[in-house]
Amino acid sequence: MENKLTVDKTWTLFLDRDGVINDRLIDDYVKYLHELRIIDGVPEAIATFAEKFGRIVVVTNQQGIGRGMMTVDDLLLVHGYIEEVIKNAGGRIDKFYFAHQLASEKSNYRKPGTGMGLKAQRDYPEIDFTKSLMIGDSESDIEFGMKLGMKTVMLKNDRNIKTKADYIFKHLYEVSTELIK
Repeated sequence: MENKLTVDKTWTLFLDRDGVINDRLIDDYVKYLHELRIIDGVPEAIATFAEKFGRIVVVTNQQGIGRGMMTVDDLLLVHGYIEEVIKNAGGRIDKFYFAHQLASEKSNYRKPGTGMGLKAQRDYPEIDFTKSLMIGDSESDIEFGMKLGMKTVMLKNDRNIKTKADYIFKHLYEVSTELIK
């Protein structure tokens, strides 16, 4: 790729979870560990990102909690497992942010609202959104990144989609090998 993105430790990587780190369940939520399947190449990709980005955070809408289909403890168990798999591969996730609100609540904390990004910046004041990359698999992820002034990557995961993202890739591993230098 000709226009590789040059990043360093002053950059922050924002990742969506379902469809980016793990398989998205159609019309359902990953509620328990036995429902979680981490996408091939993701631990290795995040290990590569950890060498280049100063911060790596996950921002994920999880309205399954708001719907009473799972608890915060269920979600934390899933996130702890993901974090351990990533760590064992040499990577890291600095923090998981999740929005449990229902879409009908129109909360700014849910993507495409900017609440999770602003919370991350409060937790890590060095975050500069103009030196941040948002990787997601839905247009709400891309809108979240755009509203905050980030570069954006859409993962199409074998789908034919239209997007306003700056870059389009098939899978996270491709981003780590073809976009970032």
